[in-house]
Amino acid sequence: MRRILLLSAATFLVTGPVLAGSLEAPPPAPPVVPAPAPAPSTPDWTGFYLGSQIGYVSVDTNVPGVSGDDLIAGFTAGYDYDMGNVVVGGSVDYDWTNATLVPGLDVENVWRAKLRGGYKLGRGLVYATAGYANADTSTLGDEDGYFAGAGYDYMVGDHLAVGGELLFHEFDTFNGTPVNVDATTFAIRTTYKF
Repeated sequence: MRRILLLSAATFLVTGPVLAGSLEAPPPAPPVVPAPAPAPSTPDWTGFYLGSQIGYVSVDTNVPGVSGDDLIAGFTAGYDYDMGNVVVGGSVDYDWTNATLVPGLDVENVWRAKLRGGYKLGRGLVYATAGYANADTSTLGDEDGYFAGAGYDYMVGDHLAVGGELLFHEFDTFNGTPVNVDATTFAIRTTYKF
C-alpha cells in the first residue's frame, strides 16, 4: 500500500505540470486597433432639380440718368451631372422685376439659358455659369444678350440645396437703339433635386 501511495505521488509530481500547461506566460494578445473613421462623403449632385430665387437687380445704361434697381424673383429648373469632384449642368431661369429706369420704362422680366460647371467642396458646390439672356421692358420691347457669373450651392440634405448666385448681364444696342444695358443680379436660391 505504501508503494502504491509513493507511485501515485510520483506520477502526480511528474504529470501534474504537463497537464496544467506550460510554465511560460502566454503570449500577449495583439493590440486592438480602432477602425479608421469613415471618409466624409460628398453628396451626389446628379439629377433634375426645381427651385426658386429671390434677390436684387441693378440696371445701368450708357444714357446718363437712365438706370434703376429693384427686387427680382423667379424660378429655375435644370439638370446636373456629378463626375466625382466636378459637376456640370444646364438650366433655365425666369425672373420678374419692376426696375424703373425712367418713368414709363421698366425692366419687367429676364429669362436665361444657362450652362454651369463647378467643383465640390464637401457638401458645397462652387461654380461658374454663363449663357444666353433675354430682357423684356414695358415700352422698348425685349432684347437678347448674354451673362456670366458665379455661385455657391450647399446641399442641406439629400435633396435640398441653398445658395447664392451673382450674375453680370450685357444687352448691346437694345432693340436696335444705341442704348447699351448692363444688369447685375444677386439672388438667394433654394433648389430641390429629384
